[in-house]
Amino acid sequence: MTDIKEIGHVYRVNEEGHLINESELAKIDHTFRSAIDTVLDICLQALPNDIHSIYVRGSLPRGLGIAGVSDIDLIVLTYSQPEELPLDWERGAEARVKEAYPFVNGIEIVFSSLDNLLDTRRFGIIPFMVKTYSVCVYGENVQQQLPPYQADRALANDHIIHIRSQLHQAASDLTDNEDEAEVEDCCEWIMKMMVRCGLALVMMHEHTYTRDLYPAYTLFAKHYPKKEPEMKTALVYAINPSCQPELLLPFLERFGAWLLAEAENWLNVHNPERVVHLEQNC
Repeated sequence: MTDIKEIGHVYRVNEEGHLINESELAKIDHTFRSAIDTVLDICLQALPNDIHSIYVRGSLPRGLGIAGVSDIDLIVLTYSQPEELPLDWERGAEARVKEAYPFVNGIEIVFSSLDNLLDTRRFGIIPFMVKTYSVCVYGENVQQQLPPYQADRALANDHIIHIRSQLHQAASDLTDNEDEAEVEDCCEWIMKMMVRCGLALVMMHEHTYTRDLYPAYTLFAKHYPKKEPEMKTALVYAINPSCQPELLLPFLERFGAWLLAEAENWLNVHNPERVVHLEQNC
């Protein structure tokens, strides 16, 4: 079992209140460099004429990578729409990299077309991550073409408005599922969504943001001390996912129902029309 480490931090902000990207290529631990290069080679070989640029996001470019825990998370910008690309090579790529580099926990590759990314009239999580949470490792860096971001209601809304469908999807995926690997994957995913939704509920009070789970949990607990034990359980499950649906489903039904009610209260105040992608800087 992986210990819960008190690591991670909230974004620093500049004088205008914009979130500062602290990712740097030099911060990536040398242990992960070869693994990242291998993933880049696989992507470029699979899509030799379609890739505009590639970004590493998450803990690695902030110097927080942990062997055996950290994933390699990439954002790949393409000239074509992702649904038009042959992407059946992804699963084999992850297996190949994990075999060669056992300290890599997993690989997550998010694809976006360049045109979609640069259309920033409304908030989108991929442009947000490219701008504030990533470092360019291949191609033309578009970060300067993206607007600055704040810890505002558009960002909070992106984490809150989807929690109903996410909880429903998790319950459906877990029910009568005897595949332990699938259950663990679902557990890790939904618990991360719950922790980040909890942060989003208090983000506008704190005027900051984090993608890191531990500081997200502590900020939530500051405002909801009575719910701290349950959010800590979600944090533990996100770090050490369970393969037992009989434990997860009652927790989702109980704490998930409470979280959903709080999300609806937030939306009633800040987004009563339930707009999925709010306009920037509303």
